Amino acid sequence: MKTPYSAIADTLDHASGVVVVTGAGVSAESAIPTFRDTMTGLWAKFDPQTLATPEAFAADPETVTRWYDHRRLGCLAAEPNAGHTALAEIERRVTARGGSFTLLTQNVDGLHRRAGSVHVVELHGSVARWRCTATGREFEPGPDAFKTFPPPSPFEEGAVLRPCVVWFGEALPDVALDAAERALETCDLFLSIGTSSVVWPAAGFMHAASARGAPTVEINPEPTGISDDVTWSVRAKSGEALPAIVHLMACH
Repeated sequence: MKTPYSAIADTLDHASGVVVVTGAGVSAESAIPTFRDTMTGLWAKFDPQTLATPEAFAADPETVTRWYDHRRLGCLAAEPNAGHTALAEIERRVTARGGSFTLLTQNVDGLHRRAGSVHVVELHGSVARWRCTATGREFEPGPDAFKTFPPPSPFEEGAVLRPCVVWFGEALPDVALDAAERALETCDLFLSIGTSSVVWPAAGFMHAASARGAPTVEINPEPTGISDDVTWSVRAKSGEALPAIVHLMACH
């Protein structure tokens, strides 16, 4: 009888449309604190949900942009971990034999791209990119902290920059949702990795894939609301499980 790891590896070797959704658990192994765990030191007195809204930015753009610059610098200082690099290798192997691979991430840290993943859909945006409040044009600042808060826009005088992340009360970008929908239409293997599967719409992706008849995988240290519904549920960190799965895959 195959172990879950070998069964997942074998299914990856034959899948033509692989869709992966990742959450904060993948980045936690790179020592990036979760959304709520960023509230330490100077930020301990704040509730993150009071900083992550359009209303908060309108009322106090200085505090909001200081916090997001703090988060941006923390993400830039982090390095991709074994889970990130294993996903990049899985993508390389799947696409090398003509399959499709789409990585839908709820993370805003950019570590999947830095690890080598190519077909990445950032559902909640990226803290590394900022956009002009007047023109909507995007800007990727350098590695140094901003000097003024909110930072001035380089595109229009008098305008400022805000992070390219989805705040509470804002809709996910249409382009990201469309990409997710297209990928799920041809999905014949779905993996949910490092996510509690409670934040919508990402929480519904597994069910959409399952409804198509695709085998489904969950990799997470703790059980979640989808654990009993997936084909294979693996209780492990992504940095442990994914390299083991790659090791069992055929070489392409």
